[in-house]
Amino acid sequence: MGDVKRVLFVNSEIYPYVPETDISKIGRFLPQGIQERKCEIRSFMPRFGCINERKNQLHEVIRLSGMNIIISDVDRPLIIKVASISAARIQVYFIDNEDYFKRKQTFCDEDGKFFADNDERAVFFARGVLETVKKLRWAPDVIHCQGWISHILPAYLKKIYKDDPIFNSSKIVLSLYNDISTESFQPDFAEKAAFGGLEADDFPLLKEKADGINLAKTAAQYSDGIILGDADVNQEVVDYCRSIGKQILPFDKAAMEDGSYVGQYSQFYDQIHK
Repeated sequence: MGDVKRVLFVNSEIYPYVPETDISKIGRFLPQGIQERKCEIRSFMPRFGCINERKNQLHEVIRLSGMNIIISDVDRPLIIKVASISAARIQVYFIDNEDYFKRKQTFCDEDGKFFADNDERAVFFARGVLETVKKLRWAPDVIHCQGWISHILPAYLKKIYKDDPIFNSSKIVLSLYNDISTESFQPDFAEKAAFGGLEADDFPLLKEKADGINLAKTAAQYSDGIILGDADVNQEVVDYCRSIGKQILPFDKAAMEDGSYVGQYSQFYDQIHK
């Protein structure tokens, strides 16, 4: 790799902690591939209740836990756990909170109904990641967001954390997948997302309609580069990314199948970070 030496991965899914999917496999193997290219990496995901802590040897990192994140005037304790994927020699940090992540399902209940608090879970996850990275005093060159639950993070980085010495040179890469939901969040999502000088009006698309498509568009708006991680990413979102002039790395099925996508992504990081 070129100037990019540190990459922060913000994932919705990482195999083997959750079942194998296209997103969880990339969450597992991309960080390893980037690390093998002489980069430092950090990887985060939510600590969903379906993750067996004993089997996967998760343990709490006391020095990183203990902060409260306020959402809708309620203090939510932030718990940080960590586990290792020994075969890859990488650690995974887990964002945990009993109210948001204890349930066994990830984003929908047993009947397939979208959780009513998924908006708050996304806010908590994004803020938890950024505050934990600050505590680690580890300045990433690139922050790679993957999965819809990471989609509020680019706005926070560009509007609130942009002058923080940990993040002031960080670039955001956003991978878009077919997990972009047409489901609606709570109508006051923009109000819940606002904090630290960031107003609800800074999320005009979410104020207009709080759904997964407008959340993805918001993420794209504040990102420096877009990667299409699936062949069938929502076309409305892809068209929006093009309309606002974002640099886009197209989906490459063959590269996904043979693993050469890691090299493509590495080159894309260098292009974005120039």
